[in-house]
This record gives sequence, structure tokens and C-alpha cells, in this order.
Amino acid sequence: MSLVAFDGFSQETRETNQSKFGEFRDRTSSYYRSASGKPGEGYWQNKADYVIEATLDDEAHRLSGTITMNYTNNSPEELEFVWMQMEQNRFTEESRGTLTTPIQGNRYNGDVDGGYEISNLTSKVGKKGDSSSEYLIDDTRMQVWFAEPIPARGGTATVSMDFSYKIPTDGMDRMGKLEVQDGYIYAMAQWYPKVAVFDDVEGWNVEPYLGAGEFYLEYGNFDYKITVPYDHIVVGSGKLMNPKEVLSSELMDRYEKAMNSKETVYLISPDEIKNHELTRPKQEGMITWHFSIENSRDVAFSSSDAFIWDAARINLPSGKTALAQSVYPKESDGQDAWSRSTEYSKASIEHYSEKWFEFPYATATNVAADIGGMEYPGLNFCSYRSKGSGLWGVTDHEFGHNWFPMIVGSNERRYAWMDEGFNTFINHYSSNEFNNGEYPSSLNETRRYLNWFTNEGREGIDTYPDVSNLSNLGMIAYNKPAMGLLVLREYILGPERFDNAFKSYINTWAYKHPTPDDFFNHMENVAGENLSWFFQGWFYGTGNIDIGLATVAPYAGNYVAVLTNEGEIPMPVLLEITYDDGSTERQMVPVEVWQRGNTWNHMIRTDKTVTKVVIDPDKILPDIQIGNDSWPTVIYEKK
Repeated sequence: MSLVAFDGFSQETRETNQSKFGEFRDRTSSYYRSASGKPGEGYWQNKADYVIEATLDDEAHRLSGTITMNYTNNSPEELEFVWMQMEQNRFTEESRGTLTTPIQGNRYNGDVDGGYEISNLTSKVGKKGDSSSEYLIDDTRMQVWFAEPIPARGGTATVSMDFSYKIPTDGMDRMGKLEVQDGYIYAMAQWYPKVAVFDDVEGWNVEPYLGAGEFYLEYGNFDYKITVPYDHIVVGSGKLMNPKEVLSSELMDRYEKAMNSKETVYLISPDEIKNHELTRPKQEGMITWHFSIENSRDVAFSSSDAFIWDAARINLPSGKTALAQSVYPKESDGQDAWSRSTEYSKASIEHYSEKWFEFPYATATNVAADIGGMEYPGLNFCSYRSKGSGLWGVTDHEFGHNWFPMIVGSNERRYAWMDEGFNTFINHYSSNEFNNGEYPSSLNETRRYLNWFTNEGREGIDTYPDVSNLSNLGMIAYNKPAMGLLVLREYILGPERFDNAFKSYINTWAYKHPTPDDFFNHMENVAGENLSWFFQGWFYGTGNIDIGLATVAPYAGNYVAVLTNEGEIPMPVLLEITYDDGSTERQMVPVEVWQRGNTWNHMIRTDKTVTKVVIDPDKILPDIQIGNDSWPTVIYEKK
């Protein structure tokens, strides 16, 4: 490509890129959400507290229980009803999730012989209101009506019911049961009816539970009791409230030792799995484990008589401590496998707590199950087959979800990228730090994904997860948004400005419900940069980056580098210039050069001889052409 215009390298063109640089969203402040990306003066969200008692039948493989949900309506309108999420109804022949699963199946296969049995439902507004038993179940949603509306701005209501269902074996790679040599492992999630979110953006969020879309839940306090056979070990979200009742004196001593140990301590070793005299305070019947967690959006638990159990202390920046623990079967034992799980868990939680926001819960538990990887507050289910780097990666990823979306409560069912992508991004730094880079991240190797970026079947990040092609989901929910944050931190803003803004976003929206616009607005306001050109291009649509270097030529005692923008997403241009004496220099050309056209002449002022110029020398950008980013031109031959 030739230099622009005539002698003097005129910058004038008739092109305009206003559509790339103009505002693509409404920045107007509302009473509820401000243009600065903060909750507005009138921001509200409703609250749901739960008291649950459940019993596990390990012969019939059923869970039965009673739930009482205490609901606070902080919204500015009365509510005649609430919607509840009934995710176990996904496991029926006629569920929308079953009927929208391809015949050949996919990751989100599920059993079809389950579903909730509901009885004794009662709803009441306030303490003295009339009771109602009116409800309607449709697929994975239940509408519960009240005898009178829940008052606005602080009105309360209670919904209670009994529930029971068959525990699926194949629980859509999120929950279920696994048979191992010494018994069954029950991975219990989506295990109780829970209220849907009513917010200022959508009203009731009632998308059905299909598969790829995950969860969007209100915050509250949970008090729950799980009754199991006496020889089971139960781990759950939050704090174990009655350890002396469920642990033998020997186990109690080991439990307390683990809470004060920086090294992993066995509570139940591989040789002690069936040693009930050692592990159990009673030798028959059923036993009840009691857990509690505050300011959480969900709880999950696991129960088994086949667990190895180990734990260690987590050190938090404030001086507080928490407990990292792992439970796994003999099949998962070994230093190349789950014997390092607690080490991984501790390192992950400590890293994120130091770098972004302190972990708020009493325990961080990793459970080996027949689940690729799934996260809940303070508890993961990860594959019992995982080893080495794979186990580190899935453990670190699932614990990273405690920050997105457990602390920052975005709507996963609509915006998977706000939890999966953000989490994949923070995993990059955690992996690089762990054990001096034992399992380094490859997220910064963005050009390894160029075949996807140029594939006609690619979709945009903004595609809803349940709508997207599953072959694209890994990119649009995980990798592409994570790469976007990597580019923003390492190339556009720099670590200091990015970290200030990202930490502020986490602190501002902790235990709240941000939207994509809240994130975009907050990052711009704290970083002090209008990033509409980047957010629009990267997070919406399927455009690509293609910044080029047409040539470098002597001019008026200096040099001119002719830059081109051949892609749909403009970018600042980082140049690394090499001189004949071997020295190098870096210059950043601001993104604004593309506002009026797609070619720009950049003056390199020097009295040295330029021998080489390279765009993006650290190869941070997923630029789809690698043949036009250097001068003299490098010829890349296919191998």
C-alpha cells in the first residue's frame, strides 16, 4: 500500500469512523442506576432468607425436605406473587430443556425421570396476613400467589413447602450422583426451590432453565440442615455449625488442627474411609449436619460415605482465616491428582482475596464428582478424574467464580460473559502466580484463536448462552471476553488504571446486580477513558482487529510509518522501533487517529537509522493478520 496523498504526507481524508467511535448505549442516569456505573440514589434489590431441612435417602436416591423462604420486597411496587425457580423440573421428559436438547445429546444432557413433588405449600404476607396455597408450576418456574400484595419498600412475605425428588445421575454436568468403589458421592445443587430475581431492569427474571444459561439469584442468609446416614461425611456452603455433634473426638481434633495449619492435614486418610469407629460419633441411624452462610445467593452440598477428607488454613488480607478443604474418593487419590486439591484451593482463594476482594465465606470446599466443573458459593464440584494442570485449572476457575458471580451478582442466564469471561481473565493471573508459574496461563496467546475469529460461523459475545451454538460458547462466554479484559489491562489502559477501575467495580457491585452498561460505565469513569469504541466493537457483534503497517519511509530527516486499520475494531497502535545501533524504542499512537479514516502517517523523529518497526511487539492483540504488522515485511511460510 502506498503512502497517503501527495508530498508532505497529508493526513486529510474524506472517510469517517464516527459509527465506531460514537456512543452505542444510553448513558443517561436513572434514579436506580447512575451514568457513572454506580447504583443510583434509588437502587434497590429484594432479599431472600432461607431455612431448609432435608433428608437424603441413599437407598432410594431421593432428597426430601421442607423449605421456608422469608422474602423482603424492597422494590417500589406491590407484588401480588413471586416466581420461584424449580430447576429439578429440568429432569423430566417434557421439560423445555429436554425438548431443546439435540437427539445426539450434548454437555447438558439430563435424566428425564425426576422432577419436584411439591406439597403443603403455604404463602403469607407479613406475620398476621391470611394464608394462601395458590400456586402454578410451569416447567422450571413456579408462581406463588398471596392472599394480599406484598407491600412495596420493605414489605415481607413467607413461602413454605415440602419438596421431594429423585436425585439424577446425569445432572446436566452441574449436579447428580456418582458410584465409586466405596459408595456414592452425591453432588447436590439446584436442590431446593428458590425465588427468582425481581429487578429494575426486567421485572421478574423468569427465563427457563434449559442448559447453557446458568443462574441469577437474590442475596440472603441461609440456615440449612442435612440429615444423612450416620456413616456419611457432608460438606456444604458456609460454616459447619455443629462439628462436635457430627464429628468424633478424633476427627474434631484433626478439624481444629487443619484450621490452624498452613499445610494440608488429613481428617480422613485413604486408609480410614470405612473406619467408622474413628470417624463417627454414633454407629447407626441418621445424623444431621447443620450449616449457615450469610449474604449468599445460593448453597450447595455433597454427601458420601466414600470420602477422603483433607483441609488447611486460608490466610486472608484482613488477618481473618477460612478453611480450604477437599473431599474425594480413592479413585482420585495421589500427589498427581486430588491430594493437591487443598493446596490448589488455598492458593486460589488467597490470590483473589489479595488482588481483588477478600473471600467472605468460612470455607472453600472442592468436591470430586462426575462433573466437569461447577461452582457455588464456597463450594465446587470438579471432575474426580482431573489431575495435574487440569485439576489446578478447574479448581482455580471454579473458585474464581466466588468473585464472579457469587460476590458480583450478574445475570448468568443472560450474560454468561460477565461471570465466565471475567473469571477466565482473573484465572490468567492466578495461574501465572501459582507456585512460580507451575501451570502458566496461555490466555495471552491470543493469536492461537485466529481460526475462530475468522470463521463465518462465529457469534458475538452478546449472544445469550442458551441461544448460542455450543461450539461457540467457549469463545463467546469465556475466552473472547477474557481476552478483551487482557487487552484492556495490558495494552490499552495499563495495569494501574485498569486495576483501580476493576477493583472499584467489584467493590461497588459486591452483593448487587450489575448490568453490562453498569460495567462499561464504571470502568470508563474510574479509568478516565471513553472506551465506547472498544466495548462496542469487542463485546457486540463479530468484528475483528486488523492494524497494519504499510511501510516505513525516510521523510524530512526523520521517518514516517504508514499505519492502516483494515479491521472493524480500531485500536491504539504500539510500535517498537529498532535502530541500526541495536537500540529499541516504543511509541504508542492513540486510537483517535482512526476517527477520520483508516490510514495514518506517524512521524518517527530520530537522527538514527530505522532498521525495523513492529506493531504490538508483545503480541497481546488477537490481530487477524500477522503478515502486515512489521516492516520490513516478514514472509510467513506455511509449514
